[in-house]
Amino acid sequence: MTPAPGLDTEKQRIEQEFHDRWARSMDLSGLLVDEAFEACTAMENRFAFEALSPVAGKRILDLGCGAGETSVYFAKKGAAVVAVDISPEMVSVGQRLADKHGVKVDFLTAVAERLPFPDGHFDAVFGNGVLHHVELIPALKEIRRVLKPGGRAAFIEPLKHNPVIELYRRLAADNRTPTEFPLGFSDFERMREVFPSLWHREFWLFTLYLFVHFFVFERASPGKVRYWKKVIEDAPKYERLFRALKALDDAVLRCFPFLGRLCWNSVLLARKEDL
Repeated sequence: MTPAPGLDTEKQRIEQEFHDRWARSMDLSGLLVDEAFEACTAMENRFAFEALSPVAGKRILDLGCGAGETSVYFAKKGAAVVAVDISPEMVSVGQRLADKHGVKVDFLTAVAERLPFPDGHFDAVFGNGVLHHVELIPALKEIRRVLKPGGRAAFIEPLKHNPVIELYRRLAADNRTPTEFPLGFSDFERMREVFPSLWHREFWLFTLYLFVHFFVFERASPGKVRYWKKVIEDAPKYERLFRALKALDDAVLRCFPFLGRLCWNSVLLARKEDL
């Protein structure tokens, strides 16, 4: 398989090889497109999508597209989607998923730190769980470069502060790359060097009880089961419980926003403005 253009660091090689192996194990029937944004537990994706909406007719870059669920969803909503990933195997899976759903997405292999697009090419950029896999500031500078003036970016990223989540990451080491580093609030300050208007909102505080339930009561091994995927697949089963916990999250985070540091994920929104 041809390496991604610009694949010139050990970190990039590790990331590509890991995601190539993962892609080869995937079954298209297990890739959930609509559910990834519309399940009750898909609150971060839905929030980010709404922040970029309306997407119809816009040229959107899905950065670190993985298996292409996001790319296909945006295309189904009328966007002109270009999807890139460091893994050629993931790109192949994404193309087959788009074909299955009857939508057009332009997939290609590339690295975030060196995007093969002209300046000001996209109306918006979306990325789910990609920034903590790349060299943060070089990648952000590329994202800013390819955005049109006034263009928007939305990213969903895991946070590093919660010790329970850190324990989960250790137990799920086989499902993670050794070169990934979840972000912290100090990283958000660094990101404002490139996007001064960066804004973020956190998700999953008490709702993280579902992870505990998976581990204690369902005995789902974090090394074998990707919990972030299971919460989407099993959303109907836990909808009532999840909605009650989310209401508690909303109330507590509204009154005590500093507890956002203990959440699982953050949605980061930015706009390309003159520096």
